[in-house]
Amino acid sequence: MMRYQQRQPPGCGGCLLILLLIVFVTGGAPALINLLGFLFFSGFFAVLLFIALFWGFSYWARNRIATYEASQTESHNRFVWLLVRILVKIAQLDGHVSRDEVQTIQRFFQVNLRYNQTQMAWVKNLIKEATGATESLEMLLQEFRSTFAYEPRLILLELIYQIIFTKDPPPDNELQTARRIAVFLGIADYDLRTIEAKYTYRRQQQTATARESDSQYYAVLGLEPGADMETIKKAYRRLSMKYHPDKVSHLGDEFRSVAEEKMKEINSAYDYFKKKFA
Repeated sequence: MMRYQQRQPPGCGGCLLILLLIVFVTGGAPALINLLGFLFFSGFFAVLLFIALFWGFSYWARNRIATYEASQTESHNRFVWLLVRILVKIAQLDGHVSRDEVQTIQRFFQVNLRYNQTQMAWVKNLIKEATGATESLEMLLQEFRSTFAYEPRLILLELIYQIIFTKDPPPDNELQTARRIAVFLGIADYDLRTIEAKYTYRRQQQTATARESDSQYYAVLGLEPGADMETIKKAYRRLSMKYHPDKVSHLGDEFRSVAEEKMKEINSAYDYFKKKFA
């Protein structure tokens, strides 16, 4: 079974300081001054200063990433780790991951999940690791299914559709893969319809006819057009329970927000039909 390994804070790496300390202990202050003078006048000092500054920035960045990871729950870190690897595997369906696909995944975290600079540095490391990973998509999905309950699986499918629909038009092979993933994760047909409808109908113009609006809102609730109000109420209650933000709060604030946005769409569809059938 694959395991997510949390990064440890970087070590001090003070090799230059150790060298200077050894010179000082063995030769005293004159030897230390002579060494510093040699380094300065030979030009090595500037090189060492550049290396020290570069190392210092790298240390600071790695330390911030490690601190962020330690501040999150294990479920959150595991969820993001698996999500990144699954998205990269989907991008690799054509045999490689292009720069545009990597940037699309990065934009997804930065724009859709509103990740800050530290979080993005963490995600970029995860993407880099994922592009060279050898596990199959099936192994990753099996790990996800055995680790997370139904509600997080819905969130995963939502996010997969988000990344696919950043492409215009969305690749048919990736849509087919998303549907197969839904089946593998045990996602119900009506739940899959609500997710896919959200992104399909988003492309509609605002001048849609009333009949098109009906189809859109029925799809959001996972229903076929023509369902009566009683059926609509049952679908609304069922989806409200599944997408309640508290059920995914352990995944982190950003994924709770995904559930909240989904609830807004479900509420909007229900309000539409309440007014229509009033």
